[in-house]
Amino acid sequence: MVFTSLEFLTLFLPGFFILYGLTPIAWRNVTLLLGSWLFYAWWSPMFLVLLIGITFIAWLGALAMENAWNAERPTQLKRWLALLIIINVGILCWFKYANISVNTYNELAIWLGAMPIEWQRIVLPAGLSFFILQAISYLVDVQRRTVKAQPSFVDFAAYIAMFGQLIAGPIIRYEWVHQDLADRIMNWANFRQGARRFMIGMSMKVLIADTLAPIADIAFALPEPSMADAWLGCGAYTLQLFFDFAGYSAMAIGLGQMMGFHFPENFNNPYLARNIQDFWRRWHLSLSSWIRDYLYIPLGGNRYGVWKTYRNLLLTMGIAGLWHGGDSWNFLFWGLAHGVALSMNRLWHEANWPALPGALAHTLTLLFVMLAWTLFRATDFNDALIMYKGQFGLNALALGDVLTLAWRPAHWLAAIGGIACVVAPLAQPWFNRQAFAISLSSLRGIWPLMAFMLSYSLLASRGSTPFLYFQF
Repeated sequence: MVFTSLEFLTLFLPGFFILYGLTPIAWRNVTLLLGSWLFYAWWSPMFLVLLIGITFIAWLGALAMENAWNAERPTQLKRWLALLIIINVGILCWFKYANISVNTYNELAIWLGAMPIEWQRIVLPAGLSFFILQAISYLVDVQRRTVKAQPSFVDFAAYIAMFGQLIAGPIIRYEWVHQDLADRIMNWANFRQGARRFMIGMSMKVLIADTLAPIADIAFALPEPSMADAWLGCGAYTLQLFFDFAGYSAMAIGLGQMMGFHFPENFNNPYLARNIQDFWRRWHLSLSSWIRDYLYIPLGGNRYGVWKTYRNLLLTMGIAGLWHGGDSWNFLFWGLAHGVALSMNRLWHEANWPALPGALAHTLTLLFVMLAWTLFRATDFNDALIMYKGQFGLNALALGDVLTLAWRPAHWLAAIGGIACVVAPLAQPWFNRQAFAISLSSLRGIWPLMAFMLSYSLLASRGSTPFLYFQF
């Protein structure tokens, strides 16, 4: 069950909010927890068992750490934290990297003439990468005394399992919501604003991301894409990925607001970044801040000299790349490419070289991001090389017959709409003029509902498509 499915929109969501609204305030975390567990069990009951197990271990572990802190036993506290992190990381690595590890070994074994391992593929539980990171951040924050351990299992489990952001984020830290867990307000103003945000997110997903998805799929499956094929497919995927993931984040933020929670923003116009560091300050903000605070800084950050800083950047981004997927080593290469780009950006500033003109800086940053998305999207490294050959004009130049036949007016509308939304912040000064403000005020209030109704009708006719980040 996904947010853009008819069963979620017509059965689960209305039923949940009716029960949630009727529940006494003191018991709403129970309703939230049971609703979230039901939502997750819809994927697989076994996935729910794993989620409950991870939640219970983190809850008990945090209480044990707090007892060690109160007893002034710092060594025991560090041992508890190390053990709990190993357990969580071990679970993540088993489900996420066992398949690719065995596949890589078998390929090497066959090449060397040895016997491969018989292996039954392990299914990755939905959302595992996200709630594992939430559990780890909670445990580290308890060790740092940023937050106190939550004594109520129901309240802590509700934090881990909130269905709005359980599957694909944002990665919510406990310190951001612990006050809302204890005391939040569900009123008409919050519900209306949250519903509007949810409708906007759904429109981003259905009208733009899902419409452009077939073009990206076709382009990346071509055996010899032309230059036009490769860049059209890469551009479609660049828009698809942003509107798919930003749409999910908007829906999650909206659902949280409807219940009285206040989740932070997860995107800030990333395709308008001036450099790659600026890009990571705008893209997937909850992950960017997580890897900074719980990975890059603990590794030493930029505190121990230039070369260790570059090492930490490469290591951090390599791990971040691996976190994104366990089916291909492409994700590791993608992360390392961003690590190299961040190092070069830092070197540029430290050398006091002149800043690039604004338009050129935006263009080069977006070009690098798109070339990196090619590696991110390709099934394996060989498929990425095929796309790169097309992008650099090593095949034909003109648009091929396959994409020419596949391209429809709906794709034009989705592409134009997506590009318009990306560049709209640049036109904000004109939109803020009084004449525009008056003419757009009524449209601002009604267009999310109109877009939502159109999205719903499309879902009814063509079905729902899973969010891209579900695979991570």
